[in-house]
Amino acid sequence: MTQPPVRLIIGLGNPGPEYETTRHNAGFWLADHLADDLKASFTLEKAFSAWVAKARFDGEAVIIAKPSTYMNRSGQAAGALMRFYKLVPEQVLVLHDELDLLPGNVKLKRGGGHAGHNGLRDIQAAFSSPDFWRLRLGIGHPRTLGLAQQVAAFVLNPPRREELKEIEAVIDRCRAVAPALLRGEFTQATSQLHEANRG
Repeated sequence: MTQPPVRLIIGLGNPGPEYETTRHNAGFWLADHLADDLKASFTLEKAFSAWVAKARFDGEAVIIAKPSTYMNRSGQAAGALMRFYKLVPEQVLVLHDELDLLPGNVKLKRGGGHAGHNGLRDIQAAFSSPDFWRLRLGIGHPRTLGLAQQVAAFVLNPPRREELKEIEAVIDRCRAVAPALLRGEFTQATSQLHEANRG
């Protein structure tokens, strides 16, 4: 069964310089790299409540977006873009930070719950469907990393240096499989990504 390739990529994060380096913005970091790789640059498009980069891949249009709203309103941009470009949820890839994975780990999956992630929750509501792709970038959980922080404070702080190195390595791995995702080769992308995960 062939699956439609990804045509809309949405990086999740919070806008503004005070959030730029925080763990919750890992999706924005990857979106920036993917736009660079596809030689596209972001422009603020108020109609979509997002920074939007328009690229081409194998002759097809690919849209990369970073919502300009706060994380918990990410569905506003995601829904508007999906409707405007007449896409289905299966053609959408959301890039986001993941507490349940350690830094250095990443998972690609389609569908599933939002696990309390406010950005995913809002997108799911806007799409009336959980059936979009997610690239879950591990940032670790304060408990598993031996930190006494509450989750809310943890995600809104920058990662420690060794964690950042692991997250950056994962971002590079995601960039390497992006062409496969844009061709609809999800099985290949999944095995390539997952085999490099740390135990």
